[in-house]
Amino acid sequence: MTRMNELGFYTLAGAPDTPRDLIEEVRQGEELDLGSVFISERFNIKEAATLCGAVGAVSTDLGIATAATNHNTRHPMVTAAFAMTMHKLTGGRFSLGLGRGIAPLMSILGLSQVKTAEIEDFVGLMRRIWRGEVVMGHDGPAGKYPLLTMGPEYSEHIPMTLTAFGPRSLALGGRAFDAVVLHTYFTDETTERCVRAVKQAAEEAGRDPAKVRVWSCFATIGDHLPADVRLRKTVGRMATYLQAYGDLIVKTNGWNPEPLGRFRDDDLVKGFRSALDANATTEQLEHVATLIPEEWLAPAATGSAEQCAEKISGQFDLGCDGVILHGASPAELAPIVQEYRKRRPAGRFDHLAANPAG
Repeated sequence: MTRMNELGFYTLAGAPDTPRDLIEEVRQGEELDLGSVFISERFNIKEAATLCGAVGAVSTDLGIATAATNHNTRHPMVTAAFAMTMHKLTGGRFSLGLGRGIAPLMSILGLSQVKTAEIEDFVGLMRRIWRGEVVMGHDGPAGKYPLLTMGPEYSEHIPMTLTAFGPRSLALGGRAFDAVVLHTYFTDETTERCVRAVKQAAEEAGRDPAKVRVWSCFATIGDHLPADVRLRKTVGRMATYLQAYGDLIVKTNGWNPEPLGRFRDDDLVKGFRSALDANATTEQLEHVATLIPEEWLAPAATGSAEQCAEKISGQFDLGCDGVILHGASPAELAPIVQEYRKRRPAGRFDHLAANPAG
């Protein structure tokens, strides 16, 4: 079978009971010939560096990316060493993926809000360290560091990925990163616009736009799953996004903000002190479903396996270079992937590397 490097999945989607679940998920992902596994970070049992090492140890072909970790939660040398270790462990299958983080969480943790200039400065530092440079007396947006180096014996290019949302992040991705991961529940119009923004920024920076891969993060929840599971993976996930950064997702998609106000004013939502997708009951999610417009949940692969496969294929027609089948494990994705393979255009994706930013 041909490995489908245009497709990826998130391991440990949502709130897993144990991180050991990823071992079986990685095995199943490779059996399905999926191209890449993406690792999101939560500050509980989903610490990114540990999970990446585990995936690297139990996989042989999958590309691996953090999507995302934050540059300001580790010292630059710790992050540089983490990425180089993964690069060597996997034979070049790893991409270090960064993101801004969730603003309210950063504030609670006592961390400042991440600025575009900080991320761009940090990317430059990583590139220099991995090339074997000795960085002395750095004083920039990413911080002040007397000495940063891992030694002249290293001279590597480790692809980097950015999870991007707003126009400044998209432009940064195009000019400084090797790949960009878009957000879930983007409308077709938003997806097309974001792809154009990334590619245009790459071109304006003198880069080849075709070499900056743009990934659609596409909720893929087939109706072969139980109804309560689908409810958690669709309504629950969207509700959690609205809890964290509802204004941004509504503005980005050009949606009417009035339903967001009703959502926030709801007594259940106001009184819920954790992520709805992780801790709400089925009954609570059924209530939350009445607060979210159907059009907000529409940009997703839902329905039969055949319908899901058709919608996944449509993401490439919008300009995306890859599709992350978001919100489901490889076992849950299996019938959809089998249907997608039947319609996969021969030769179209042969140029793609296993590394999701390669």
